[in-house]
Parts: sequence; structure tokens; C-alpha cells
Amino acid sequence: MTNVIGLVWLILLAVALSIIQRKLHFETQAIFLLLTRRREIALVLFSIMFLPGIILHECSHYLMARLLGVRTGRFSIIPRPRANGRLQLGFVETASTDIFRDALIGFSPLLIGSAFVIYAGMNPLGLSVLWEAIRYEEIGIIWKVIISLPSATDFWLWFYLTLAVSSTMFPSASDRRAWFPVGIFFAVLLILFILLNLVLGFHENFKSLIIYFNRGIQVVVLILAVSTIVHGLTFPLAWLIRNLLMNMKGKRLSIV
Repeated sequence: MTNVIGLVWLILLAVALSIIQRKLHFETQAIFLLLTRRREIALVLFSIMFLPGIILHECSHYLMARLLGVRTGRFSIIPRPRANGRLQLGFVETASTDIFRDALIGFSPLLIGSAFVIYAGMNPLGLSVLWEAIRYEEIGIIWKVIISLPSATDFWLWFYLTLAVSSTMFPSASDRRAWFPVGIFFAVLLILFILLNLVLGFHENFKSLIIYFNRGIQVVVLILAVSTIVHGLTFPLAWLIRNLLMNMKGKRLSIV
């Protein structure tokens, strides 16, 4: 996978995952709302469904903060609606510190969640074969691979855990508060490194940087690919159940 192709896949998968994840969350909450007819209970059931991912997300914040010597306060995995209409699935209170430690604490769920997604996707679930078929447009074998996936040992358990973790591993707005200044810092370092290589001719170092950059893109693409596949396989079922419930109950919900 070249740098350009890797970046294209990264952008496409990031956009696809953000869309399908949002739609899947809507379908799931809609199903629980249709079944219970109470928004509060529907939100609780939604959070229970994704509880393994919520626990991993908040524990990642807590452990990273303790590892970096940052004091922690209250810890919660109980969902609560926010003023902006969004749902806060959990939180960990941490003391204010420097931007680098804040950034690491905010980044920790994505780091640990991504490690879990790669392990589960490549080993228990065996999604690497499906990803390669999609990547190289092997249309003839994609369906055969999908049919054979459930035959893996404990497939449904690992599928559920991967769905729960990949749906909750991305940083919230508060997690990202220190990312901008840290991102600017490392962007400046990268630009300086490239300029030095161009001016002074340290070509071997520059080539090494490109190799590591390409490997990093491949890892990110793999994480996004597994997450997108898992969400993509789940969404049609959730959509079907929601529409069946609406027809049975004679209710209509607005799709947002």
C-alpha cells in the first residue's frame, strides 16, 4: 500500500465509519425506544449494550492518568443526557495538568481500543480475509467470506466485544481539548525535519521517516477497516428490526 493509496483508504474509511456509526447508534436507540416507550430506559439499555466499550474507555483514562501521576476524582459509567442533546456514557475526573499529559489521557481510549480491535479483528474474528477481498475488489469471494465468518470459535462473543469497543473508543470533545496545541507542535517538528532533509540532504533519514509514516497509515487503515466492517455487518440487522417494530406498533421515528 503506497502513501497516497493509504491516505485515500484512511479518509474513505474514516468518513464511512463516522456515518455508519452514527446511523447504527440511532437505529439501536430507536429499537430500545420503540420497545420501552420511555427515553430514559432506552438510554440505559443503549449504554448497557455498549458497556464493555464504555468500561474500557473510562478505565483507559483512569489508568493513563495514574500512570502519568495525575490525580483522579469521580469515576462513572452511568449514562446521562447533556444540555446539547447528546448522551454522555461515562466520565473520569482528572486534575488539570500540562497539555502533553492531557493529550495522552484523552488519547488513551483510542490507543487501547485500537489495540483490542486489531487483535480481535485479525485473530478471533478473522476479518483480515474479508478486508483483503474488499480492498482488492474480489466481489466473487466477499459473500463467501461473510458466510464463513460465524464458524469461527466464539465468533459472536468477539464480534459483540469488537462492536462495543470500536463504537466507544473514539475521543469525546473533552478528550480532544489538548490535541490542537500538541498537534501543532508535532506538525512543526515534522515540517522542520522535512526541510532539514531537503536542505542538508539527509536522504536516508527522510526515507526512514516515510517508511514509518506509511506503516502508521497501514495500522490506522486496518483499525478503521475492522471497525467499519463490524458496524457495516450490524447496521442492516438493526435497520430491519427498527422498521419491523415501527410497522408492528404503527409508530414513526425521524431519522437524523
